[in-house]
Amino acid sequence: MPKDHLNTVFKGALILSISSLVAKILSAVYRIPLQNMVGNTGFYVYQQIYPLYGIGMTFALNGFPNFISKLVAEQPDETSKSLIARRAFHILSGLSLVVFFGLQLGATWIAAHMGDVNLAPIISAVAWMFVFMPWLATGRGYYQGKFLMGPTAVSQLIEQVVRVAIIIMAAYFSVRLGWDNYRMGTLAMSSAPLAAICSSLIFTAFGLRYLLAPAPAPTHPLPSYRKLTKRFVIEGGTLCLVAAVVILLQLVDSFTVMRGLVHQGQLPEVAKALKGVYDRGQPLVQLGLVVATAFSATLLPALTDALAKRQPIEFKRQTQAMVHVSLALSMAATVGLVALMPQINRLLFGSLEGTTALRIYIISILFAALITTYTSVLQSLNEYTAMIIGIIAGLATKVLANYIFVVHYGINGASAVTVLSLAVMFAVMWLGSPEDLQQVLLESGYLIKLLALSAVMGIVVILSCHQITALVGPILANTRGMAGIITVIGVLIGVLVFVAGAVYARLFTIREWLVLPYGKRLIKAVAKGKEHHS
Repeated sequence: MPKDHLNTVFKGALILSISSLVAKILSAVYRIPLQNMVGNTGFYVYQQIYPLYGIGMTFALNGFPNFISKLVAEQPDETSKSLIARRAFHILSGLSLVVFFGLQLGATWIAAHMGDVNLAPIISAVAWMFVFMPWLATGRGYYQGKFLMGPTAVSQLIEQVVRVAIIIMAAYFSVRLGWDNYRMGTLAMSSAPLAAICSSLIFTAFGLRYLLAPAPAPTHPLPSYRKLTKRFVIEGGTLCLVAAVVILLQLVDSFTVMRGLVHQGQLPEVAKALKGVYDRGQPLVQLGLVVATAFSATLLPALTDALAKRQPIEFKRQTQAMVHVSLALSMAATVGLVALMPQINRLLFGSLEGTTALRIYIISILFAALITTYTSVLQSLNEYTAMIIGIIAGLATKVLANYIFVVHYGINGASAVTVLSLAVMFAVMWLGSPEDLQQVLLESGYLIKLLALSAVMGIVVILSCHQITALVGPILANTRGMAGIITVIGVLIGVLVFVAGAVYARLFTIREWLVLPYGKRLIKAVAKGKEHHS
């Protein structure tokens, strides 16, 4: 690959990574004020239908654009690229219309199986976003296939900003005007198609030129619609499945948690509120994953470059750095959030309800981060079998066990099954991955050092929080303001203990330190300290 072209690819990957990071933070953060404004039951109404939106946006943003970009990149000239994009648009249009009419006609049936028929209008509202999915996915995929990431990045940010603004407005007017939760939910989910329309405008010129104008004569043979559809189902479907793992688990929760709580003996209104409490874990997990995967993702271009240049040793080093950084950050985030959960729950959501369930749910960050990292490496190696089997095994675990665990253990049971499902997914992927990739986790005692360091950090943070609580008294400690102060102090203590322990135990190589923020400064400071003592 020419150097200039490689630089373009790297810059494009960086632009897309930054926009994805901002979009993910927005997607996680807005749910905290939403829950505070509409309460547990209102949050339940929104979260019950959110997985349908999440799956649609995964199709339009990650899964199908990545596959279409691959199809476009395979074509030898501009005419072939535009024609393959046109065929992809036609296939996706057929798929999206099937999903749209399925959701519209089956809205009442779906809502009834979620245990709440009042959700039907909200399902109908979110269904409209699937009408715009082919336009978005094809536009993004076409430009990505030409290594132009700007249009995708801009459309991604527009979609999130518009959607979040409409959701917060819906919550505000709901409180101000006294709307019921279902009316609020319908308006909030109408944000999905409205945001899709706004982000689709970025691709207007592309669509008018390549998708709706008369087709030029082909310059090279193109795959038939039949072959292309087969590839969409197998390759595109796999990419969508990988990108939507966590959302699919949430979809299972939508069908089982509310019904399981009612079967347990809870009144429907109490069950709705408890589901809303359980759903508090989702934005926390999203934020934890952003932290855990953001910095390791910066190694992806180097990983791709090493593979393209057939440098197996360099590829292994980059893979090791990526896995080590992701695992360390996800472990630190998980242990820190578990230790500080009572204070975080009080600070963000105004109560201690569901603290145990949230502590269990937070462990999802650890396995979800490992799954994300391993799927990135396996995709670069074109190893899809272990991924597909792992995802199917994890989803089957969730589907088979969730309802039973909820009936017996309430929302604690749902949290435990989510963690178990992700653990099963990762275990299958890890066992099915090449031996070199398996060894990355086990070599040089890395895992033992990390577990010991994380345990020490967790204990220090918990003891520090108990000490502060004892000093200020239980009444003051239970206020949101003091919960915020304790959380900030706990985070600072946790970071200091973890970083100091990582330096002392030589947890990271120099390459791995350089990936982390301020890693270069830390290496210099440690080197100066050694010179001073020598």
